[in-house]
Amino acid sequence: MIEFLFVLAFAFVLVFTGVSLVGMLFAVFAGFVVMALAGMIGMMLKLLPWLIVIAVVVWLYKERKSEQRHCRHYRRR
Repeated sequence: MIEFLFVLAFAFVLVFTGVSLVGMLFAVFAGFVVMALAGMIGMMLKLLPWLIVIAVVVWLYKERKSEQRHCRHYRRR
C-alpha cells in the first residue's frame, strides 16, 4: 500500500512538472515525503497499543501516589 502511494505521488508530480531533471528531482522529493509520512503513521499505529498501556500505567501510578498523599494528610491530624 505504501509503495502504491509512492508511485502515485511520483506520477502525480511528473504529470504536473513535466519530465525534466528538475521535475524528476522534485518527484523523488515528493515521493520521499509521502513515504516518510506513511512510515511514521504506520509506526504510530504499530506502537499505539503499547502507548496506551504506558499511559494507563502512569495514570494508575499517579492515582496511587495521590491516594497515599491524601491518606498521610489525614493520619497527621
